[in-house]
Amino acid sequence: MNEEELQAKRRENEEAATRNRARILGLPYLDTREFEDSIPLVMGVLDKEEMHKNFILPLSRGGGGERFQFMITSQTPRHLLSELQAEYEKDGERVDFFLISGSAYRVLMRRYDPPKEVHYNDIKISNEGDSETITEVSNTLNSVSSEKVFDFLLDQADKLGASDIHIENLRSEIRIRMRVDGLLHPVANLEKDRYRVIMGELSSRANVSAASQKPQSGHLQTEIHRDGSTHILNVRVETVPTMYGQDAVLRLFNFDESLLQLDLLGLSEEERLEIDEIIRKPRGLVLMVGPTGSGKSTTLYSMLNALNTTDRKIITLEDPIEYGITGISQIPIKTNDGGSFAEGLRSVLRLDPDVVMVGEIRDADTARTAIQASITGHLVLSSFHADSSSAAFSRMIDLIGTNPIFATSVRLVVAQRLVRRLTDSKEEYEPDETIKKYIRETLDGVDGFDPNNIKLYRPVPTEDNPFGYAGRAVIMEQLVVSDEISQFLRGDVSDANAREIEKVAKKNGMLTLEQKGLLMALNGVTTIEEVSRVV
Repeated sequence: MNEEELQAKRRENEEAATRNRARILGLPYLDTREFEDSIPLVMGVLDKEEMHKNFILPLSRGGGGERFQFMITSQTPRHLLSELQAEYEKDGERVDFFLISGSAYRVLMRRYDPPKEVHYNDIKISNEGDSETITEVSNTLNSVSSEKVFDFLLDQADKLGASDIHIENLRSEIRIRMRVDGLLHPVANLEKDRYRVIMGELSSRANVSAASQKPQSGHLQTEIHRDGSTHILNVRVETVPTMYGQDAVLRLFNFDESLLQLDLLGLSEEERLEIDEIIRKPRGLVLMVGPTGSGKSTTLYSMLNALNTTDRKIITLEDPIEYGITGISQIPIKTNDGGSFAEGLRSVLRLDPDVVMVGEIRDADTARTAIQASITGHLVLSSFHADSSSAAFSRMIDLIGTNPIFATSVRLVVAQRLVRRLTDSKEEYEPDETIKKYIRETLDGVDGFDPNNIKLYRPVPTEDNPFGYAGRAVIMEQLVVSDEISQFLRGDVSDANAREIEKVAKKNGMLTLEQKGLLMALNGVTTIEEVSRVV
C-alpha cells in the first residue's frame, strides 16, 4: 500500500467515525471530500479567530428566508450551538449544524487562513562516509528559523518514517541521527547554539527541565499535515545529562488508528487464523515478547483494535500510553513515581472489563495478577521481555515457579522481530556451500522448502534509495500452548528449559524466528544478513 492509498484509508476511517458520532449526537453528517478544495468560501459570517477557537465554519450565509448553516466538529463547544440558535431565532432566522471530520475542518480552515509558507529542502539520510549529504542537511537545519527547527525535525523524521531522533551533544557541535528501518543514520551536525533552541522547546512542550542533572522522561503530541490529511504524532522524550549538555532521544509513534490492523502486519493466513482463534475466546493470557523496537506494541494495539467492538469493555494499563484508541479506556501507570501494573490491574478488574492490556509484565506480582485475571473470565494481553516464545516460558517459570494455574491460563506466546525489506532493485545470487548447509539444517523438514534450490538476494542501491531497503517486515514466531507444552508449566516435566520447550513446540508445528526469517530471505523479502542481525 503506497502513501497515497494510506492517506485515503486514514481519511475514510476518520469519516466513518465522524458519521457514527453524528448518528449518536443526532446531527446530520457532511462528507466534504468532493468539494472541500473548490467550494466558495462564505465570508463575513464568522471571524478567523472564532473559527479557530470553536472549530466551526460557515456553510451558508442565510437570510431572506434561507437558513444559516454551519459546519462543526466533535471539538466544537456544545453551548455555542445553543447560543447561536437562540441568537438567530431571536431575529426570526433558522440555523442548521452539520458535523464534519477534523481533517475536513483543517483543509477548509487552511483555505480561510492559509499558513505562511516557508520552503526548506527535505532531509536526506546518507550512506556511510557521505559527508556531502550531511553537510547539505546541516546547512538546511542551521538555516531553519529558531522557532521552527524543532517542528521541522519532527516533520522530517515522520516523512522519512524514522522511529526515533537522537540529539547528541559533542564537543563542538550537535549530532542529529535518525533511526530508519531499525538502523541509526547520521543526518546533520548542527551549530552549538542550536542546543539552547532545541532544549528550550523540549522544556516547554515535553515538560522536562533544561537544567536538570538527572535523567528525565517527557511526552508531547504534534499534528503532522501532509497531502491533504492530518495525523497525530506521539513523541516520547528521554533526556540524560552528558559531559557537554543533555542528550535527548525522541521516540516517534505515528498515531493512526487506521494502520493498527492485523491485516496490515503482513501475517500469513495460518498466523492470522491462530491469532483470531485465540483472541476470539473470552478468557486467557496472550504474551508478546521481543526486544525494544521489535513492533510488540503495534501488534498488541492491532489485536485490541480487532477486539474493539461496542459489546466489549476494554481497559489498558500503559507506561506511557503510546497510541490513543477511540472506544478504549486507557490508564497511564507512572512506574517511575511508585505506580505498579499489578496494583493498577487489581483496581481495573473491579470495573468488569472483558479485555485488559497490561503494558508489560516486569515482576512476579504483575505476572500472578495477570494470570489470576485471565482465569476469571478476562482476556489479558501483555508484553514480556524474552528472546523467543520458548524462552518466555522458561523466564516466566523462573519468575513465578511452576504453576498449574499458569498452565491453564496462557494460550499464546508471540515472539517478534522486524527486518528491513528489500526494494525491487534487489538481485538474486547463489550462496556458498557453508551457507547452503546452514540453511538446509535449519529448515530441515519445513513444508515448502526445497533443499536443492537455494537462492538468496542482496540489496542494490539506487539514486532514490542509497541502501536498497525500504520499510520493514515482521518475523513472527507463534507458540500455541498445547497439552504437551502445559506439562512444562505444571511442573510435570523436570527439565523446563527453553531448548526443551522449543523442541516440543517445533514437533507440534511451530516455526522458529530463525526459520521464519530464512524463509523470508529465500523468498526475496529480506537478506540473510538482516535475519542474522535481528534473530
